[in-house]
Parts: sequence; structure tokens; C-alpha cells
Amino acid sequence: MIETKDLHRSYRIGPKVVEVLRGIDLSISAGERVFLCGPSGAGKTTLLYTLAGLEHPECGTVSIDGTDLYRMGRRQQAAFRNARIGYVFQNYHLLPELTALENVMVPGLIGGKDREAAAKAALERVGLSERADHLPAELSGGEQQRVAIARAIVNEPKVLFADEPTGNLDSATSAQIMEILLGLATEHGVTLVVVTHDQTLASRGDRTLIIKDGKISG
Repeated sequence: MIETKDLHRSYRIGPKVVEVLRGIDLSISAGERVFLCGPSGAGKTTLLYTLAGLEHPECGTVSIDGTDLYRMGRRQQAAFRNARIGYVFQNYHLLPELTALENVMVPGLIGGKDREAAAKAALERVGLSERADHLPAELSGGEQQRVAIARAIVNEPKVLFADEPTGNLDSATSAQIMEILLGLATEHGVTLVVVTHDQTLASRGDRTLIIKDGKISG
């Protein structure tokens, strides 16, 4: 489902160049649940962004379901991401002026489709139907993250990426969120790739990859 070859990414900070990804080769099977772990600054989030088509590598390739992400034009890539990829951020990134239901409908509207029925089904899937008409400010952190997950799955993506999805939540809520993500992968065959610092959560996946010094070490 996901394959990378020789991924490189660096950043310039003043006169200094910091190499973040140093030639990463990676293969993830369809339906696999993979957790990316490693110390702060190791390149976990940069790798996730690059896999999801959100950050262009300096060299190397990323293929999802046989499609090379970085050989497409920007519009093609955006359409591909909207249709095939879901992304869950640590800080939710909900639009504050929209209700939970309206936030979940956004990916469908971007794709030119009325996805109200699908959005309602996605909210039900994450156990939040009764909060559909509430604004993000009226929801707890865990509820906001569940809305974000519903938004990420409303277009039935083949791949779901999550960047520290429980990083701002207490342990009990974190466990609930992880149950939802793992359940989606198991029940619907979604390929799941999660960045986390929590080894206990990571142990529940099919495979844990340790990123250190810009390379995968395990």
C-alpha cells in the first residue's frame, strides 16, 4: 500500500543544514497498523507528512496504492489526498465556526459532493452522533479528536495517518481514541500509520518502527 525509496529531507536553520530524513526505505502492507516511534526531533512527523503528501522530499519517492505522490501536479495530488488519504492531527484543526457535523462534511465539499449522510455515519462510527450540532468550543478534547477522526474517514480513505493523536489527552481518553483508530483499521481494512511517543499504545499495532537520526533503526 505504501512504499518509499531513498527519502531525504533537510531544513536550513540560519547557516546550518539539519538533515531530518536520511535515505529512508519503507514498505507498509495494505491493512497493516504501523506505529512510528523515536526521540523528539528524530524525524517522525516529517516522515509522516512526507508519506501523506504534505511535505515534498528533496529526493526519493513515495507511492500509495501504486501511485507516485510526487509525480503528480498539485491539483492532482490534492484530489488524490482528499479521496484516498485521511489525516488526524494532534491539535484537531477543526474549524471553530462550524459544527461537528459541518466539520466532518468539509472533505466531501472539497471534492464537490454533498456528504451529509456520510458525515452523520462517520460521527456515529466514532460515537458522537449526539454532538453533531455542537461547535468545537463546546466539546471536550477527546470529543474534538473524535470529530477529527470522523472528518478523516468520511471519504472512506485507504490510508489513515495520525500524528500524536492522543498527545493532548489523558490516559483514559487516549485509550478510547486508540480503540477507535485500531477498530477502523481492523473492521474496514484501512492502512494505519501513527506517530506516537507512547510505547504502550505502539505495542498494540502490527509493527513498530523506531526512527533515530533520520533513519529507521527497528
